[in-house]
Amino acid sequence: MSAYVKHNIENHIATIEFFHPEQNSLPGTILSQLATTITNAGTNDQVKVIVLKSGGERTFCAGASFQELVAINNAETGKVFFSGFANVINAMRKCPKFIIGRIQGKTVGGGLGIAAATDYCMATKFAAIKLSELNVGIGPFVVSPAIERKMGVSAMSQIAIDANSFYDANWAKEKGLFAQVFESIEEMDEAVQNFAEHLCTYNPEAMLEMKKVFWRGTEDWDNLLAERAAISGRLVLSDFTKETLKKFK
Repeated sequence: MSAYVKHNIENHIATIEFFHPEQNSLPGTILSQLATTITNAGTNDQVKVIVLKSGGERTFCAGASFQELVAINNAETGKVFFSGFANVINAMRKCPKFIIGRIQGKTVGGGLGIAAATDYCMATKFAAIKLSELNVGIGPFVVSPAIERKMGVSAMSQIAIDANSFYDANWAKEKGLFAQVFESIEEMDEAVQNFAEHLCTYNPEAMLEMKKVFWRGTEDWDNLLAERAAISGRLVLSDFTKETLKKFK
């Protein structure tokens, strides 16, 4: 299957789905489409709540496209590359509708940033998480503000430093990333649908004002995440990272 971002609106629920055949790792084109789709759903008067999901069963998102990462050869290209997830996170932050995350499997790096930027996140027991950036000589600079906001500095720094390890879904629930963890995709999907339908019965203005409160203190993220993307864009050109990336070619 080819990569895609698609959405549909039914009974005031916008379901946005992304997919890439390489374990849902996301190139810049797909990230751009995803950010735009989230923004458009947020401004659509027919939409009261958004469900964000990915295709497939095993992996929610493996992070950024490794092929694009390896091809970076200057700082500006690097900044643009790492801005992909920044733009998605900022689109989610600014979206005036609640976004429900549906996390069916493992999520790594930038994918973890997306999960953390949802307003309410449900997962299966197979949704282990990992921040692997330090393994290749960079760091989770762009996504760490979203993860820190949801899980706290201690949990974020733990998984950022322990870059080789997956942490299971129940650990992520204990730290505040996931609101609920289910035994199967089927159970999760039923719960997501029921929860989204219930949110649609609430006052949209009240939900909008609540979202503003939840995201208070993040008004500088347009600049902050751009600055973080520049840091990663510089580090990816370091001799250490270039030598490390050769092992993965």
